[in-house]
Amino acid sequence: MPQDELRFQYPLLALKFPDDETFASFYPGQNYSVLRQLKNSVVGLGEPVLYMWGESGSGRSHLLHALCSEVDERGESVAYIPLRHYQGMTLDIFENMEQVTLVCIDDIEEIAGDEKWEKALFDFYNRWSDNKENRSSGASLVLCASNLPKQLGIKLNDLVSRLEWGACYHLTPLNEEDKLGALQLRAQLKGMKLPVDVGRFLLNRLSRDMNTLLDTLDQLDNASLEAKRKLTIPFVKEVLVL
Repeated sequence: MPQDELRFQYPLLALKFPDDETFASFYPGQNYSVLRQLKNSVVGLGEPVLYMWGESGSGRSHLLHALCSEVDERGESVAYIPLRHYQGMTLDIFENMEQVTLVCIDDIEEIAGDEKWEKALFDFYNRWSDNKENRSSGASLVLCASNLPKQLGIKLNDLVSRLEWGACYHLTPLNEEDKLGALQLRAQLKGMKLPVDVGRFLLNRLSRDMNTLLDTLDQLDNASLEAKRKLTIPFVKEVLVL
């Protein structure tokens, strides 16, 4: 099926993925192996099916967005399905999706216990598996959730079995030093400098959830540009009212 036709049929294929969620902006910490596998997938050398799990803030969605962007820029068809929004979707989201070069399905835990959605995902997986021999090399299916398949509360045992077929990777949470490194990397990519003392101050005074920390960094970046001031602890206290 031509790329233009795929884009017309699947609205999710036309998503613009976040500019700041790329492989270059992902701080791997102890997750070099999964990062390498995903990069290999872009050039057709990775595992055809990959299951990736980790807690909220571990970078699951970041990596999926980065992978989708890379494959999309190569001119191949991609689909990103965030199941945390499944209640606003219809089951036919999976229709003909097995023909897409890269399919990334995020937040599988969200449909656990929903019989119709579990069955729809199971049927798609089977179609994708049956169709893989007919696709060009490099076609991949990447599945993400908060835990191992058997720990998600999925009622359809056959679906659990399918989810266990592919290579499985756990995204190890970043430790404090890694989080500091991740913040400094993101700041650098924004063209700003985050001194070590300021980074440690943020880690000590704010929630250590990476989503919260990165959102705060965006806030500080905007405030710094507007005030034309460097990031210092007094300035951060002023902006964040700490």
